[in-house]
Order: sequence, then C-alpha cells, then structure tokens
Amino acid sequence: MGGNGTGGHRALVWQERPEQPGAAVLVLHGGEEHNLSRPGRINPPGLRMAGFVRALRRETAGAGVAIGTVRYRHRGWNGERADAARDTRAALDDLAEELGKVPTVLIGHSMGGRAALRTGGHPQVSGIVALAPWCPAEDPCEQLAGRDVLMLHGDRDRVTSPADTLAFAARSRAAGARVCGYTVLGSGHALLQRAGDWHRAAARLSAGLLRLRDLPPEVTAALALPADATTALGLPLPAQPRAAAPRHPAQPLPTDA
Repeated sequence: MGGNGTGGHRALVWQERPEQPGAAVLVLHGGEEHNLSRPGRINPPGLRMAGFVRALRRETAGAGVAIGTVRYRHRGWNGERADAARDTRAALDDLAEELGKVPTVLIGHSMGGRAALRTGGHPQVSGIVALAPWCPAEDPCEQLAGRDVLMLHGDRDRVTSPADTLAFAARSRAAGARVCGYTVLGSGHALLQRAGDWHRAAARLSAGLLRLRDLPPEVTAALALPADATTALGLPLPAQPRAAAPRHPAQPLPTDA
C-alpha cells in the first residue's frame, strides 16, 4: 500500500483506527485553485479541520469507526490535474486495502468538498458531507448516483458560491444522488461563525449516514425525494446543542457488489 499512482506519496493518515473498524470517515481540508507547492508542517486549512476530527471522535466513540485525513501532495487543485481528487482516490484505495469493504463517509471543506464530490463514485464511498464546497458548473455529478450527499454552505460565503452549491445539488439529485442541502445562516467560508454548529452537524450527519444514529427528519425526507424535486436543498441549519440524542447500534449499510 502507499497511494498507488501518486509517486509513493502516502495520502491516508489515520487519526483514529480501532482494532476492527466497521466503518470509516475521511476528512478533506481545503486548498487553492492553483498551487503546486507542498503543504507545510503548519497547514492552516488542515488545522481548520481539527475541530471536525474532535467532534467525530466524540460522536463515534466506541462504535468501531476509523477516522482518517487526506494528505495532499500540492496545495492546489491545479486544473485538469485535479490533484486533491487524485490524492483522495489514493487514500480511499489504501483504506479499502486495509479495512476491506466498510461504509465510508467523506467530509470535505472547500477544495476538499470538491475532491469529495469528484471521488464520491469510488466503491468505498457510501455518503458525502460537503462543507462550503467548491462546485464549478463544469464539474460532473453522475458519479454520485446512488450516494447520499449532504451539502452545507454559509450564506455569507464570499470565496465559494452558495448558488453554485445549490445548482450542483440539484444536478446531482437529477443524476440519481440522494441529496439534502443546508444553509448555515450567518456564517462565511472559514467556518468560524457558528463553528460549533458546523462541527457537531458534520459529525452527527456522518454518524447518521453510517446508521449510528437517526438522521434529522428533514434529511430523511429530502433523501427520499424524486430526481426532479427542487426542494430541501437550502434548509436553514438549526442550532446544534452540545447534548444530542443517544446513538443506536450500527447497522451495516448496503454496499456495491
């Protein structure tokens, strides 16, 4: 193992690895449009995701969920190279080799959200939580057919476009994905405003996709909507209290043959 196709680069970094994991979550940080330099040891976009990893640890404690992050070779997406997606795919390959076919959720912010959506068709992936994702109009969405896709975007974001996320969500549903979208009122791209709501929502929604807890009723309803429905793509994200409803025992998700 070691990230085939990436020059020996190890893209998968474990943050939590139980002895016998039954599920996994991969966390993908943001980046830049064009930058071939390597992320440094102090990497602000990566540090931004530490709160999500902590929330995931709390949410999945004792449930046998492995938590990993993706280490990028370059700071940027870099056009047709799509470097962040390439590294994410390598990390998923390594995850599958190490853990076997376990349900896996991707959580990605900004460029990491774009990478999560681009690689969502990987056979290891069962669901995606995209946070303020970068969703250019030309990006494909057919790979998301049959996947659960949850998209959250702040209404004050001036870096990536909430309107582009809404359009991508609609296209993905039309292409066969099960989609729900939230608007995080009062928050911008850096996820600093309402940070606790971002962290807890992403962790709880991921646990719901892994069937460790019930998804919110509005999400369950949205995921069941037909392909031509245009509703439930910009629901206001409610405040996320520190205390949440108890988890329930995990039930294996159906997997691809």
